[in-house]
Amino acid sequence: MDALIQAIESRLDRLPVKVSLRLPGGRQVGADGGAVRLAFDEWSDFARLATGQIGRVAEAYVEKRVDIQGRARDLMAVAAGLLTASPLDNEEPWWARMRRRALSLAKHTPQRDARQIEFHYDVSDDFYALWLDARRVYSCAYFREAQMSLAQAQEAKLDLICRKLMLAPGERFLDIGAGWGGLLLWAAEHYGVDATGITLSKNQHAYVQRLIDERGLAGRVRIHLRDYRQLEVDRPFDKIASVGMFEHVGLANMPTYFATIRRLLRRGGLVMNHGITAGSLEAGQLGAGMGDFIDKYIFPGGELLHVSRVLRDAATAGLEMVDTENLRPHYARTLWAWSDALEAQLDHAQAVLAREAGEEQGARVLRAYRLYLAGCAMTFEQGWVALHQILATHPDEDLGTGSLPGAQSSYPFTRDHVYR
Repeated sequence: MDALIQAIESRLDRLPVKVSLRLPGGRQVGADGGAVRLAFDEWSDFARLATGQIGRVAEAYVEKRVDIQGRARDLMAVAAGLLTASPLDNEEPWWARMRRRALSLAKHTPQRDARQIEFHYDVSDDFYALWLDARRVYSCAYFREAQMSLAQAQEAKLDLICRKLMLAPGERFLDIGAGWGGLLLWAAEHYGVDATGITLSKNQHAYVQRLIDERGLAGRVRIHLRDYRQLEVDRPFDKIASVGMFEHVGLANMPTYFATIRRLLRRGGLVMNHGITAGSLEAGQLGAGMGDFIDKYIFPGGELLHVSRVLRDAATAGLEMVDTENLRPHYARTLWAWSDALEAQLDHAQAVLAREAGEEQGARVLRAYRLYLAGCAMTFEQGWVALHQILATHPDEDLGTGSLPGAQSSYPFTRDHVYR
């Protein structure tokens, strides 16, 4: 253990933030009164810190074996500095990839997906309301202008998606994984579409239904508690959006996901797939225990794929990609905004969660989310994960026949409609 102590002492001096550690038994290591302070009850958790297993230390914090004091931003600067290798250096051998595919198939039945969605999204509506914007948009914002607030950037994101989809009055629009209804209602109220949303969260379904009723939109907006694989319609939709949802689909079900979208989308229609993508081609998940932490405490069953794999599966399903944009820096800023909002009202958040889940479980959830939001902000800043908006079309039947003057697609020649 002395070797590990010496190793970490030499690294503490190179960190951008002063750190103090209290080891089991009371020995102090590092700066006196550091901006970030960690106290360990067990040597095994200290060993995980010394060997760069940041996710395992986060787990120990949630389980109260480690106490952490300091600003979330300072803590993440320390975490990044103590990693012994990039979390992307997690390449799997071929047999592990085959095993992961088999596990993915087992984890993503409609029944298990419903339970996994409820685990995350049905924690507490009041808790999410503390740190999301007023529309409760729980996905990457779009800071079109640097001075935008989070609420303004979320509205800019909703409008960006609608513009990319070229929504028009009267069109049939589907929102897969509609969340708390931000995009669904924005599209209906600002673009005049006939909007349908689906979700697996009972809390979100009830919340959106209340908003529909309160705003008098029952005639042209509806929300269903339904799995995307089980959605049947009389005629296909003109436009489809999937925002922050396909991370829950799983590697094994990605072909089914895109084939389902193609079935639900009319020829010539557009689909926007907005979601988190992996930063590595081969890694199964983030290393250093970070992926395991998120799977255990935040998003059970969540899986990330590299954008190249996503595009391949979409193309195999018969969808043509017409535009792709990486909003990774925007998600880092979004997550820091969420983290800062939560950190500013920890006592209130604890009271809300205690009321919903009990004192002890509420405290565990709060500790997990503090590390999750700040940790994810760091991963986007570092480029370990990304956020891609992929716009695709279900090609027209006359594709390539010459019936469309000078074009082989109904999609415009330029992107002026997005930024006009």
